[in-house]
Amino acid sequence: MKKLAKALSFTLAAATVLSTTAFADDTFKIGSIGPVTGPAAAYGSAVMNAAQIAVDEINEAGGVNGALLEFNPQDDTLDAEAAVNAYNKLKDWGMQMLLGTVTSACCIEVESYAVEDNMFLLTPSGSAVDCITAGDNAFRVCFSDPDQGAASARYIGENGLAEKVGVIYDSSDVYSSGIFATFRAEAENQPFEIVEDAVGAFTADSKTDFSVQLQKAKDAGVDLVYLPIYYNEASLIFTQAAAMDFSPLWFGVDGMDGILSVDGFDNSLAEGVMLLTPFSADAEDELTQNFVAKYQDLYGEVPNQFAADAYDGVYAIKAALEASGATADMSASEICDLLKVAMTEISLDGLTGTGMTWDASGEPTKAPKAVVIEDGVYKGM
Repeated sequence: MKKLAKALSFTLAAATVLSTTAFADDTFKIGSIGPVTGPAAAYGSAVMNAAQIAVDEINEAGGVNGALLEFNPQDDTLDAEAAVNAYNKLKDWGMQMLLGTVTSACCIEVESYAVEDNMFLLTPSGSAVDCITAGDNAFRVCFSDPDQGAASARYIGENGLAEKVGVIYDSSDVYSSGIFATFRAEAENQPFEIVEDAVGAFTADSKTDFSVQLQKAKDAGVDLVYLPIYYNEASLIFTQAAAMDFSPLWFGVDGMDGILSVDGFDNSLAEGVMLLTPFSADAEDELTQNFVAKYQDLYGEVPNQFAADAYDGVYAIKAALEASGATADMSASEICDLLKVAMTEISLDGLTGTGMTWDASGEPTKAPKAVVIEDGVYKGM
């Protein structure tokens, strides 16, 4: 985390310098909003870092439609009000497109303003359904919460990972509860049982002590515990489970990507943890290997799927700008009208999928993958 923070500070400083010295008026201005500090900093830092890599690559290759890309990342500290303030700051700067926001609740809040402004919005990782439903201006790179929940249930069932499943989720969080709802529904079609006595909920006000939920799951004799939650809570759950000698198979979702960067967490406790994700850093294709090597060289960390989503997001914007013929002297609203159509016409071979497409609802089409943590790194399955 310290390396990420240090690297991002350089990125933010560099972006400020570029915005004032290196660009002429004929640049496409892309803003981004996410938690660079606070409890979800691993997500926002990864998004900003990877987006900057993509922007730099595109500019080095000559830009888009005769113009360079200018990238301006803003910190929302995982707070919806701060996200709106960041959005207004980016509007004052001259933003023409928004890559963000990074998290669901902030994205839902900002999207209402983006609809009013007819501002094109592509969230790399806002997975709640309502992130892109307020208007026709918004798209996403990641899977939606319903997709994650249903895909998780199918993966567990089709691969015979468990017969009896417990769940620990955050009932106060739209991300966590939304994924669990669709996981429960799809589980009805799968050859495993969700043991109701082993379904434990917590809230934002009670997310430090999981002893009750863990004891119920242990007493129920479950083979697997499904965790549609974020990495900070997961790190506490793994630590507390180890203390009570409870070691089921753990299966998480994209919000758990970041577990290996939690300060003070014993990464050995995450050994064998599985999570559904569209990206595996150990994939052998040239695009992934080049991206991972560049990210590690710049930031000293292995990129997570939030980074991959952001990288693909910038290249999706590039492809849509090229397909639409948009020019940098157009207003944000004019560009938005063009990109609404162009996004449904492009196909992208990216880090998180081959032949990715989008429909008018803003949802992507691509295949999910699963990774497992082995020897302190993510490995594809």
